[in-house]
Amino acid sequence: MEQKHQYRGLTKQEVEESRQLHGENILTPPEKASLWSQFLEKFDDPIIKILLVAWILSMIIAGVHCWGPEAKGFTAFLEPIGIFFAIMLASCVGFFFEMKANKAFDILNTVNDDTLVKAIRDGNICQISKKEVVVGDIIVLETGEEVPADGSLLEAISLQINESTLTGEPIISKTTNEADFDHEATYPSNVVMRGTTVVDGHGIMKVEKVGDATGYGKVYEGSQIESGVETPLQTQLAGLAKVISKAGYSIAALTFIALLAKLLLSSSGMPVMDLIAHILNIFMVAVTLIVVSVPEGLPMSVTLSLALSMNRMLKTNNLVRKMHACETMGATTVICTDKTGTLTQNQMQVHQTNFYNLKGQKLEDNEISNLIKEGISVNSTAYLDFSDNDKVKTLGNPTEAALLLWLNSQQQNYLDLRENAAVIEQLTFSTERKYMATVVKSPLLNKTILYVKGAPEIVLANCQRVATDGTFKPVEDCKANIETQLLNYQNQAMRTLGFAYQVLDDKQETSVFANGKLHNANLTFLGIVAISDPVRSDVPAAVQSCLNAGIDVKIVTGDTPGTAKEIGRQIGTWQTNDTEHNIITGPNFEALSDDEALNRVLDLKIMCRARPTDKQRLVQLLQQKGAVVAVTGDGTNDAPALKAAQVGLSMGDGTSVAKEASDITILDNSFGSITRAVMWGRSLYRNIQKFLLFQLTINVAACLIVLLGSLLGTESPLTITQMLWVNLIMDTFAAGALASLPPNEKVMQDKPRKSGKGGDFIITRSMAYNIFGVGISFVIILIGLLLYFHAEDGLTPHDLSWFFSFFVMLQFWNMFNAKAFMEGTSAFANLKESKSFLFVALIIVIGQYLIVTFGGKMFSVIPLSWKDWAIIIGSSSFVLWIGEACRFIQSLLKKK
Repeated sequence: MEQKHQYRGLTKQEVEESRQLHGENILTPPEKASLWSQFLEKFDDPIIKILLVAWILSMIIAGVHCWGPEAKGFTAFLEPIGIFFAIMLASCVGFFFEMKANKAFDILNTVNDDTLVKAIRDGNICQISKKEVVVGDIIVLETGEEVPADGSLLEAISLQINESTLTGEPIISKTTNEADFDHEATYPSNVVMRGTTVVDGHGIMKVEKVGDATGYGKVYEGSQIESGVETPLQTQLAGLAKVISKAGYSIAALTFIALLAKLLLSSSGMPVMDLIAHILNIFMVAVTLIVVSVPEGLPMSVTLSLALSMNRMLKTNNLVRKMHACETMGATTVICTDKTGTLTQNQMQVHQTNFYNLKGQKLEDNEISNLIKEGISVNSTAYLDFSDNDKVKTLGNPTEAALLLWLNSQQQNYLDLRENAAVIEQLTFSTERKYMATVVKSPLLNKTILYVKGAPEIVLANCQRVATDGTFKPVEDCKANIETQLLNYQNQAMRTLGFAYQVLDDKQETSVFANGKLHNANLTFLGIVAISDPVRSDVPAAVQSCLNAGIDVKIVTGDTPGTAKEIGRQIGTWQTNDTEHNIITGPNFEALSDDEALNRVLDLKIMCRARPTDKQRLVQLLQQKGAVVAVTGDGTNDAPALKAAQVGLSMGDGTSVAKEASDITILDNSFGSITRAVMWGRSLYRNIQKFLLFQLTINVAACLIVLLGSLLGTESPLTITQMLWVNLIMDTFAAGALASLPPNEKVMQDKPRKSGKGGDFIITRSMAYNIFGVGISFVIILIGLLLYFHAEDGLTPHDLSWFFSFFVMLQFWNMFNAKAFMEGTSAFANLKESKSFLFVALIIVIGQYLIVTFGGKMFSVIPLSWKDWAIIIGSSSFVLWIGEACRFIQSLLKKK
């Protein structure tokens, strides 16, 4: 005979109609950009765009030189080939490193839609796959199962749901009894959401939303929307590109006008064709200036800096997926962090035990100790997993598992105790009862014992006496003291459990329970236990480091206001003088208008009872206020905010959706790793500034030499191939040298730089003074050297080789000055940690020697004597010694 269920469910026809109307229970997969489009994205960099223009112009110049009256053949194309090489290298390196990182994330977005769930259809219970669930289905939920869709509960028996994927909270009690509804809960007490898990009890739900329409689906969809927010470095480089473009075109235009005026004033009687040829030559000089003004090595410097940082940050447990995220961490002004799993350990632990009849809290062999350890073992539905040698895993209710962990720390085997005690009857924990009770035949005491644990006030109300100080006292004598202890723990946002027992006689074994409750109980209260999810040991120091660095840390959690405040107090973000203006719940935040919320977001320190959309809105409003926002999260609920932020930081053991939405994954889940990421980002930005200082000094000197050489009517003393070495290859090496400098912890003492409109420009005032001051000084020295050579017998091949080498060595020593810039120390400081820098410096010197010695006609040079090299290296090194003297004087003035 076929058995029918009290709920009929949908018929086959109704299932098909629902599927047609509301769709399938699957999430729309994200559209992935093709490899080709990902590669082309690399050319969207503003500096790369300038280089592309420079490359086209240099091709024009090369064509004129190749087929013009002074045909130079293939060598004329060395400059455009070099620029093209710089473009492709910078783009390909960035593409390669991001592709390598993306491969590590390919498996993260897999969603198992074939998991079987129990549904009631046509009055029968049957198994269907999760993707076959439709709106209107009746689904049976049991412990350990994942909720397949959104819906409302028809039945809930001791039902507890782990909502950490959506709210960050591991235990939420669910009920259909309106009197027991938690009105502060993130989601209604009779509603269950897709992606959450049943940790205790069982229930029956009616499906109301499936697939993309579910809360999980909306979060998943939000995690795929590109935020469109530029990183601070992208903004800075775009600004720099505009400045370089304007400067290059302005210098070129002024040069063209000056040379044209000079030509026209002295061109009386000149044939028209010759005049046109001279004008074309002047135009080529102007175009050459535009090409020379572009810092070819900058994209390589940025890319190398970011790529090196990606690899090095991995050693500090930061897996970087998007290269610009390395630097953006350094510009962060606000970190929005979730609580569970990031600030806390995400594992409930016993904070303190107060068993009143035990001294020292050690479970030695006596009657009370046996009652406690047996009671915890048998009156529980949780388990411990010892399969991993490094860490004990907990299975089942986290609060009950915390008690087992404490028992294990007391060298007690809960499983032996549980299996040796025969269970006669048991009431599992329910939100209605608020306690769990188990009757067992105790082999330790050779008696039948009733063990009870639950909400202390409920357990205490069923007790007649308290076991304390080696004796028993009436509950009335101890109640005030117990309530004071409970209040103290509750003020620290801890969960408390009360424990009691009763020795039963033969008659009481079967009559102690009635109608699912304790009946005529005569319990003895043993004590209370405080349980919490403790703050990670490294978090307070790491948070303080961020606060000292001028970074605001905001807690965004699905937990209660009391718990959130206590965690904020423990990590140092919530102070005694903070008020209700500094904390808000998700629903209250949603109720604020955008203007009201904008006026308040910077003052908020805690957002509790937060839902995914609340966190995302908070991030976007902070960005409107000019903040550079980093978001930490490990749950699916964090994904939209992770995507909206300038930097999304997911946790190593977080959900796949959170990782997919993030830019960096913190492998060890440590907030300390986040602080190290900030240090890396700030150091990286400083390294890029050092390279800019170095290269723009070369560009200023090169531009002025070309300009003055043209105005004086002489050709540039540096040939195209020599400029290729100075302007490209040497700059690329220097990019590697300065990009590889190790991070400096002192950067954490600085305040974040201003970003966005009106923010700090990447070229600071001191950098500009240094670039133009040193660049012009170099030009004066080099022009003086040219005049000295001219004073004798004109420029010989020896003089040109000497001039070329001296010019390169000036830049070589200036690279050491760039290394020490903004550090307040000598250029020789930390050289042991700067092995890459020293290696590249050695390559530059050896490369210059080999070019001059063996370059011959290709580089228009002849070999120099050792005496020449000694004079060149010694005389050019004054650049470094003057820099050292200036830094020494500055350090003395700072001390005073």
